[in-house]
Amino acid sequence: MKFRPCIDIHNGKVKQLVGGSLQDDRDQAQENFVSEKGAAYYARLFQKDGLKGGHVVLLNPASSPWFEEDWQQAAAALAAYPGGLQIGGGVNADNAASYINAGASHVVVTSYVFKDGEVQWKNLEKLAGAVGRSRVVLDVSCRKKDGKYYIVTDRWQKFTKVQLTEEILYWMREYCDEFLVHGVDVEGKASGIEDALVELLSDVPGVPITYAGGISSLEELERFRRISGGKLDFTIGSALDLYGGSVPYDVVKSC
Repeated sequence: MKFRPCIDIHNGKVKQLVGGSLQDDRDQAQENFVSEKGAAYYARLFQKDGLKGGHVVLLNPASSPWFEEDWQQAAAALAAYPGGLQIGGGVNADNAASYINAGASHVVVTSYVFKDGEVQWKNLEKLAGAVGRSRVVLDVSCRKKDGKYYIVTDRWQKFTKVQLTEEILYWMREYCDEFLVHGVDVEGKASGIEDALVELLSDVPGVPITYAGGISSLEELERFRRISGGKLDFTIGSALDLYGGSVPYDVVKSC
């Protein structure tokens, strides 16, 4: 179990948003935190502290007038910490290599693979072929519906028909290096982790998984450790003091 930092970029700024509040219409979202510092500042900090495998996420769609500003921030972060950060946001087989060439260690992908509500296996094969499976992270972030977890896409706005299960993770493992999973219903709300989701993910042996969502205190982090058995990596966003919260970065960076 180790801490994976994050740098979320929206409308050209490093931000922390309430999960599920992001809307493509007018690029709106409910904000928890807006940084006065650029993404490169955080990248250099994570490099100094030896934290690898954090993710930079461009939260505006490629069609947004803000996307270019998002990319400029992301490119600066990748240049500041080459090989130390993953990047997600509009990644596909055609542009994945350009992100790697810009300094990303991995590309983080959702919508390109989970298109039209289904797993697009051909797209997954193309992506793995473009950069190698060892550089692919699948974001299988999910929301609960009818008592089950379903993968969501398009900045968590759309439910797919794909239920998150141990079986689907094993199938997709052939095409990626690891998984990133946000519990979207608790993301950015500092309301506690999704116990059932953490338990589900912890039961998948031999598959590297990073969990995000609801870790709002050191006590909650310890609870996450107990429930997960220390088998999952984790990230903390809005609750981290770097982003306006109360969880001390200086403590969790050593986890």
